[in-house]
Amino acid sequence: MAYDRADWHYGGDYPEDLPLENAGTHIGLFLAWIIKNNLEGEFHQKESCENLIKVRNEEISGRDFLIDMCDEKFWEEDLSEEGQSFTKHYYESDLYLNNYDSALSSNLETLYHVENSWDNYHKLAPLISAAYDKWKKPKKFWQFWK
Repeated sequence: MAYDRADWHYGGDYPEDLPLENAGTHIGLFLAWIIKNNLEGEFHQKESCENLIKVRNEEISGRDFLIDMCDEKFWEEDLSEEGQSFTKHYYESDLYLNNYDSALSSNLETLYHVENSWDNYHKLAPLISAAYDKWKKPKKFWQFWK
């Protein structure tokens, strides 16, 4: 199952003045967080070792990894089991895009206008980490509604 794909975004209302790769910036920033937190899938651990290291060392961006190693598609196989569970909770909901917008794109024309940069990653990563920590924190049995 695909969580997201750049080609889903660069059809339709995609801004004509932007390169198509900008459709993958929001995916790539999340994927960089996944990689930096060792939540990538076994497939990439076996097939993409060098590029995983490059992302962790901030030599290539998560968007570059998405384009070069994932064919612009963000799939279940890109994630570990824990990564899949968190992504279903956070990325598939409005939570990720809300954090993305508040950290990076609220003053821009569209979310596709966000610059693909490590500076932007470092603005967004603490929000993803906070969501992950909250998700991971065990709930008390009387807090089942949260």
